[in-house]
Amino acid sequence: MSRRPPASADVTEADLQRQVLDFLDGSSFGPAGGGKRIDTHASMVFLGADRVLKIKRACRLPFLDYSTLEKRKRACEEELKVNTGNAPEIYRRVVAITRDGDGAFEIGGAGTPVEWAVEMARFDDSRSLDRVAAAETIDGPLATSVADAIWRCHDRAPRANGESWLASISPVIERNTAKFRSVSGLDTVAVDRLDAASRDAATNLQPLLRQRAEQGCVRRCHGDLHLANIALVDGRPLLFDAIEFDPVIATTDVLYDLAFTLMDLVHFNQPVAANEVFNRYLAGAGDEALDGLRLLPLFLSVRAAIRAHVLFMKSEQSGGSDAVWQEAKRYFDLAGRLIAPEPPMLIAIGGLSGTGKSVLARGLAGLVAPPPGAVIVRSDVVRKHLFGTGETTALPEAAYRPDVSARVYGELSSTAQRVLAQGCSVVLDAAYLQEAERAEIADRAAACGTRFVGLFLTADLATRLARIERRKDDASDATGNVARKQETFAIGAVDWHMIDASGTLEQSLRSARTCLSIVPDGR
Repeated sequence: MSRRPPASADVTEADLQRQVLDFLDGSSFGPAGGGKRIDTHASMVFLGADRVLKIKRACRLPFLDYSTLEKRKRACEEELKVNTGNAPEIYRRVVAITRDGDGAFEIGGAGTPVEWAVEMARFDDSRSLDRVAAAETIDGPLATSVADAIWRCHDRAPRANGESWLASISPVIERNTAKFRSVSGLDTVAVDRLDAASRDAATNLQPLLRQRAEQGCVRRCHGDLHLANIALVDGRPLLFDAIEFDPVIATTDVLYDLAFTLMDLVHFNQPVAANEVFNRYLAGAGDEALDGLRLLPLFLSVRAAIRAHVLFMKSEQSGGSDAVWQEAKRYFDLAGRLIAPEPPMLIAIGGLSGTGKSVLARGLAGLVAPPPGAVIVRSDVVRKHLFGTGETTALPEAAYRPDVSARVYGELSSTAQRVLAQGCSVVLDAAYLQEAERAEIADRAAACGTRFVGLFLTADLATRLARIERRKDDASDATGNVARKQETFAIGAVDWHMIDASGTLEQSLRSARTCLSIVPDGR
């Protein structure tokens, strides 16, 4: 406990909150008692040995109002409500900070509540995804788990009619621009260029935005899915700290919610992980997500601008921290790049079974502009979908008749055209063992006015057989016998780039990058 004189009638909300914070600073939750305090623009978080207390800052900002005790209590209750579905392992209860008649503060005491906190289980804060991304490369299994967690969140999220979301887009852009114009040291030309491009995109995309709202793609989402709000607990990603202060802000297109995570992975120089999250999410979301890809440059850019906005405010609150300011500036610069994406390209990766087409496709797709990389379309998966089976369900030999394969390759081409038309790059993963198949996809790219690169992988039979033998839970039905039969195939003249893929993935990636003129990023 801490004893304070009773508050006088003229003590403000902020004054009283400072007294509470002083009490917590001296408790086992604060630095004086071996705990740790983290301040953000909207809250103060106290990390104890096994518990966390999160206090809403007594403030009113353009996008939230925690200015009264009752509003902060409601915000704590709502935070508990919206987060327990995604992270029940973390969220426990709402607890009062009380003061008795002698002025002594207590956590969960019998006195008068003078502040409210969300009580959470303590987890290793070094395992928040932003810190993980800053320290190490995020691997495929973790990226897959992140995508699955986001998909589950969206799949169970309540649908909305979308009117509040549609009305909110322009004000968000306006608030970001107003903030940027107030920041000393920012290039005013860059600010105006970002503002104009964002406004134009929001206007031009209104029909698609409204169409997706009518399709049920606007839902009560997490709302703030940057990497710091994804925690690894026992190796599993948990989404926490969802927006509670305004359901309008959290009610958005699901791709806009996803875009925060994708953008932040790009910011942390994790392009392959961003692409793996992207493609895994698309695989679960289906056609509605695939037909919304045109929205990504706007969504990614606005998310980067929001992060810049928040960090510029944090820099001001911390007395002008240069490190925070520079981080905000990096997000601002990223927002400018994302709103003006490079033209898409089409890459086809062919080769006999076991040459490593799918592995190379996953490694290469994240390195292809524009962010978050290329959409991967795999013939094995397309074939399973045509037969309405799971991706790892083996198909009968009849599923590989020439007429069926013609349908599969036709679907590859039409999906590629559909994605390219929305400004996203595509990587096609299929054998392409016939000259006609290779010529058709090159012609399709030319008709779209898109740069095309064909990569044809080669590897000796022993290498191919060993790789096929090691496959587990994979969409491919290729067996050792299939690989042996392919040795006799007449594949004709191959005018694609030939890549010796008998070595490591890193070696194949280097060769592919050379063919695509992609400069290594240094990772």
